[in-house]
Amino acid sequence: MTNERPRGDFYQRVEHRIGWLTPVIGVSAALIAWRLISARAAIGVAIGAGLIWLHYVWLRRVTIAVVREAVKRTDGPKSSDSSFMLLKLSVGYALIAIMAYVIVSYFRLPIFSVLCGLLALGAAAMIGSLYAVLFDNH
Repeated sequence: MTNERPRGDFYQRVEHRIGWLTPVIGVSAALIAWRLISARAAIGVAIGAGLIWLHYVWLRRVTIAVVREAVKRTDGPKSSDSSFMLLKLSVGYALIAIMAYVIVSYFRLPIFSVLCGLLALGAAAMIGSLYAVLFDNH
């Protein structure tokens, strides 16, 4: 008897790990920016990380809904619900850009720090996936 887990469970663990690593990396980067650069830069990094984490949560929910809709209607025509979900999926990045612009222009935060905060999701995905491949791949 082997102690193997289903593949779906592996991917769910990776998704969960990315979900909590994103704010952890964002807070850590904000603390480093505060120590090395300034409080305004740290606030920008934290806001960028918060925006990208919210987008990740939203993207994950919309993707799950799209997959469920696709499984329900594999042979039928596309419903208006699936088209609306795809619209929400594509509009998310535009909303992040608009929110980042408003935050940078209104609060006069360094744009580079907000952009660095947005990279927290990429860093979390790399770290979470690397951990999964090295230590969680049974």
